[in-house]
Amino acid sequence: MKYNLLKFSFFILLLCVDSCIEPFSPPEVNSDEKYLVVDGFLNAGSDTSKIELRRTQNTNDGSAISVETGAKISVEMESGTAYSFTEKGKGAYFLPPINVNLSGKYRLRIKTAGGKEYMSDYVPVTTTPPIDSLGSVYDAERDAMVIKVNTHDPTNKTRFYKWKFEETYQYRAAYYSTLVIDTKKNEIVYRNEDINLCWKSAFSTNITLGSTIKLSADAIRDLPINVVPISTNKFYIKYSILVKQFGLTQDAFEYWTALAKTTQGTGSLFDPQPSQVTGNIKNIANPKELVFGYFSASRETSKRIFLTPNRGLYPRCDPPDTLSVADALKASGIMLISYQGERMDSVLTTSSFCADCRAQGGTNIRPPFWQ
Repeated sequence: MKYNLLKFSFFILLLCVDSCIEPFSPPEVNSDEKYLVVDGFLNAGSDTSKIELRRTQNTNDGSAISVETGAKISVEMESGTAYSFTEKGKGAYFLPPINVNLSGKYRLRIKTAGGKEYMSDYVPVTTTPPIDSLGSVYDAERDAMVIKVNTHDPTNKTRFYKWKFEETYQYRAAYYSTLVIDTKKNEIVYRNEDINLCWKSAFSTNITLGSTIKLSADAIRDLPINVVPISTNKFYIKYSILVKQFGLTQDAFEYWTALAKTTQGTGSLFDPQPSQVTGNIKNIANPKELVFGYFSASRETSKRIFLTPNRGLYPRCDPPDTLSVADALKASGIMLISYQGERMDSVLTTSSFCADCRAQGGTNIRPPFWQ
């Protein structure tokens, strides 16, 4: 009975919502003000820290995401030591790994190209236990694979968690193209590049949180991280997911919880209603100015798994067309599959989508981590 109550309490505390966090739309949906949005944290581990600066947009604004370029960003210790980020385009700023004092406190300082200066509160460095394991289970009701995470902190100090992931999967085009037109010689030659097999990656866009604050043991068991429908065909050949885990302070956890409730869909009076969610970053000269984002310092831990459940269907396309070699040389926007006829006087053709896996958004360059 006690175990069931603990299990029930755990799931009450667990928050796992699929909510878009980029681009971020402020509560003032009709406002034309472009408030600063800060997304990122100080990585106290061995990886690079990344801060992204954006500007909010009116929900009726269909233009591209507004990024903040030309800013000066640094992270400061209480002792006064500062480390500067380097801008690498599209509002993204990076800091190589630094020797972080795990018992110290850090804050973020931002000076925009327009001269405004923003600063976060000092935050402690939260440690993060390693991920114990990642697993998967097939959910027949949803016809989907569910990826789950397990972790625990034997010191019972973490209590608040956040996860992100990057998924990569291998896929094929429906047809294998062995021919290509040499435009310089105006002749058909054999292709020397495999464009049938590709890899495609995607980053999580959900806010996934967990808390064990009311449990005796600081342990997370079988928390769903990602639900992938079989219909996506991501599991037909091979699938991999890299899960990143972060320990949070209680204040940071409460911020992300409020953001999750605000950004999820509001379909009825009983759903969470939109509200203003601001973090620990303020305009130095005007503290009342709205700034969105929460600066944290945490040691990131991660784990990757590969899955080959062979679920899904081989890609399908309409049957290929047949063209004479002369007509194929004149045609545009076609992919050549193979020769036909006893004298190889014709070729099979199809669209790029059906014969070039890159046309579906992936790359035919094998990722360095791929097994």
